[in-house]
Amino acid sequence: MADAIIATRDLRFAYGDILALQDVSVDVPPGSIGLVGANGAGKTTLLKVLLGILRPQRGEAWLLGQRVNRATLEVRSRVGYMPETACLPPDQTAADFLIYAAELAGLPTRAARQRASDVLTLVGLHEERFRYMGGFSTGMAQRAKLAQAIVHDPDLVLLDEPTAGLDPEGREEMLALIGRLGSFGINAIISSHMLPDIERTCDWVMMLDGGRLLRAGPLTELSVTGEVTLEVLDDPAPVLAAVAKHGGSAHIEGRTIVVETERGDPFDLIRDALAETGAALRRLGPRRTTLEDIFLAGEQIAPASSDIKTELDEESAKGDRT
Repeated sequence: MADAIIATRDLRFAYGDILALQDVSVDVPPGSIGLVGANGAGKTTLLKVLLGILRPQRGEAWLLGQRVNRATLEVRSRVGYMPETACLPPDQTAADFLIYAAELAGLPTRAARQRASDVLTLVGLHEERFRYMGGFSTGMAQRAKLAQAIVHDPDLVLLDEPTAGLDPEGREEMLALIGRLGSFGINAIISSHMLPDIERTCDWVMMLDGGRLLRAGPLTELSVTGEVTLEVLDDPAPVLAAVAKHGGSAHIEGRTIVVETERGDPFDLIRDALAETGAALRRLGPRRTTLEDIFLAGEQIAPASSDIKTELDEESAKGDRT
């Protein structure tokens, strides 16, 4: 947990009889993190718990090494938040709003003006900075919300459905902006039900379904299937026979041969099959699955470590939890 930008243990939150988070325990490393799940999966609830807006009925959350329920203001000073819902004051210009947001974060007026101008240019709103935000299109409003989330140069931003309502061009531009955050030293949690967006912008993923954490880990590790795919220029049938002869299994999907083995390295198996048949290789690589396939598989991850759970149980007994 020492290196995690976010950590949770046994988080539980309910809206009356509706359970939104169920025993969510995870350590999130620095970087660009995807928080995925269908609408109603608990993504926004988790973000609000992390910000201290909502207090869980059970469990604890840490942001940037601080307990959220004990250092809420300190945590918020280092975090930016882009909510999903409309939140921009319609009778303010983008420039005035960004200056105000920067001053709230502690910047002097002159520095706040310069910072607001720089950030509005970054998100592509320089020419619209003196327009009232009530007349903004959906794309412009999303850019303005992103701008206010990063105007104070936070260590971490929480982006809730940043591409919601955008047309294809606006979506591409927003994803490009999100992809640049890491170059400014800003970690990001991107909450979305658009799985292709997460695959493009993130290197680590959390999956929620019905308030439960299904999977969490590096995107590259989650997407690897253990199978290897290859294409050959010749008839694939001899290659399939050679793979079976050497103890593997293979089948054809279109022009692609999919190989797997329960023992040994499948790449060694394919090497031997190609050498035996003399087939000319066109393409070879590990088979990967999509986030949608992973999500539908719905596998559970390991529970939280016992030492943290013991610590929480002891605090609960002392009446220390809130």
